[in-house]
Amino acid sequence: MTDKQDVPIKPASTILMLRDGDTGLEVLMVKRHHQIDFASGAYVFPGGKVDESDGLTNADEVRALCSNSDEFDDLELAFRVAAIREAFEEADLIFARKDGDIVSADMLDNMDQDRDALNNRQITMPEIARNNGIELGLDLLTPFAHWVTPPIMPKRFDTRFYLAADLVGQHAAHDGSEAVDTLWINPLKAIEEADEGRATIIFPTRMQLVKLGRSNSVAAAIEAARNDTIVMVEPWTEKVDGKPFLRIPTEAGYGEIFEPLESIAGRS
Repeated sequence: MTDKQDVPIKPASTILMLRDGDTGLEVLMVKRHHQIDFASGAYVFPGGKVDESDGLTNADEVRALCSNSDEFDDLELAFRVAAIREAFEEADLIFARKDGDIVSADMLDNMDQDRDALNNRQITMPEIARNNGIELGLDLLTPFAHWVTPPIMPKRFDTRFYLAADLVGQHAAHDGSEAVDTLWINPLKAIEEADEGRATIIFPTRMQLVKLGRSNSVAAAIEAARNDTIVMVEPWTEKVDGKPFLRIPTEAGYGEIFEPLESIAGRS
């Protein structure tokens, strides 16, 4: 049997796109295809593994295609580009500028072929930026959280979560392959639906919704994130009366989490 301590930890990025809606703060979530091997059928935020082409092996090339790129080291550069790519792949939103202005809905409509090619791994995000003369808007993202999958899991990820305000004029749409539905929802409403069995939300996603639900507007959520000190979360288990409970650091800002592992598995 493979030692789970030897499971490689893969870098990943997730983006929480926010808007001020009729119910207050709303976040964009997509439903993953039931055939996806991770979190199948669950409501998640757009995200996935960082690709080599996001800047892991070509940082200088990618940096030249991004705005405000000098503010970030090579690894942070790759995490942010991956978040932007995943938003484009899974939600048809692109955090980028053309001649200093946010990419318009009309221009985005003309990039449908680029999105299809990206989803089919026929083109990279840097190539799309170069071909369309756009700059990827790294500065449009605000760091929100940093989670690492615990060693007990068969797949492990080092995931950075980012907040981003909804792009005026652009309209989210799922890709029909990895994501099969798209919705804007109040964070606390999403948790309520999961508790009532009307939605599947895995534990890390739920925790981001809990934290996000403390803010009542996009401006408040982004301001809180900017003032926050991000503490890396790698959940661990503790046994009480012979039953395992999942714990995370209280200083990470999610409250005192002491969840029966059995109930978390049931929600995931």
